Formats: sequence, C-alpha cells, structure tokens
Amino acid sequence: MSVGKLFKLLVPSFALTIACALPAVAATVDGVKIDDTTTVAGKSLVLNGAGMRKKFVFNVYVAGLYVAEKKSTPADVQALTTPKRVTLILQREVSSAEFGQLFITSINKNSTKEEKDKVISQTGKFGEMFAAQDKVKKGDVITMDWIPGQGTVSSINGKAMGEPMPDIAFYNAVLRIWLGDNPAQDDLKDAMLGKK
Repeated sequence: MSVGKLFKLLVPSFALTIACALPAVAATVDGVKIDDTTTVAGKSLVLNGAGMRKKFVFNVYVAGLYVAEKKSTPADVQALTTPKRVTLILQREVSSAEFGQLFITSINKNSTKEEKDKVISQTGKFGEMFAAQDKVKKGDVITMDWIPGQGTVSSINGKAMGEPMPDIAFYNAVLRIWLGDNPAQDDLKDAMLGKK
C-alpha cells in the first residue's frame, strides 16, 4: 500500500480519535461556549440548560446548570440528591464585594423567613467568601457544586473558595437565585431549566 493511501485511511481515524478526546460543547450562549458535560465528585453530569444574565444592556455572566439527569422544574432540580453544579462564566469585571452582595440579596428575595433562618450563618459565610476574593474579571469561571457528604463547594478558576457549606438547604437557596419565584432573570430561569 502506498504512503498516500495509508495516509487517506489514517486521517479520518485520527480525526475521530481527537474529536472524542476533546470536551463536547453543547451550546454557544451569545458567543460563549459552554461544555455539554462536566464531572463533580467523580459523577458525570449533563448540561440541563444555560443562558446569559444581563443587566440593562450589559452581559454579566453565562450561567449553566449541570445535573445527573435533566429536569424541567425547580422542585425536581432541588429534589436531586446527587451532585449538581452551577457554572458562571463572567462577561464583565465586577467587584467581589458587589458580587457577594448580589448573591445574598437574591438568596433573601427567593427564600421564606424559615428558609432564611435555617441557612443564615452559611449565607453570611458565603458573602464573606466572595468579599475575600479579588475582583472577578471577564473570563473568570465560578462553580458552585453540591457534593453529598461535603456540602456546597465553591471555586473560582478551579481554586477553592472558603469552606464547604454542609446543608443541602443552603445549596437549594443558592439554586433559587436563578430558579426561584423571583429569579435573577426570568428568561435565564427558563434557559437553565432547558425551556429555551
């Protein structure tokens, strides 16, 4: 067999091998690529949905929700006891104090008094954790994972922030920022629930 024929046979096989090794990209949200799958605590998760958080005319971040199996209602997402992840890909610079305060405000807007009382100390630590960071910049990736047996584990660009928050009620309070009755943005809620 000639070298030319052998090359023609091997190129498609090589290309397929490379394609399989690369992470799958499920969607592009306003030009930002977001992975189709991720792994949390050794468990493979799928992208439930993703969308852009906008403030006025500015893009703030792309948010993606990852779960073990796709769900279309907030209650079903919160009921999952397996690992979960919310990924935020920043699209503009924001001070960490402002970012942390936005989280706390959104948690409070989407929680009853009883729900707030149950996670008040964890909510305070969550805000402090963000305030202790430098400003978040365009391109930074923040992840908030639910890991059974550990709690809510947050990181920025792969580096852990603070200590795990142990209560599932706190992670569900975080989820309600986007999936609650007063979400950060209605069309973002729909997108994260796979409805857009």
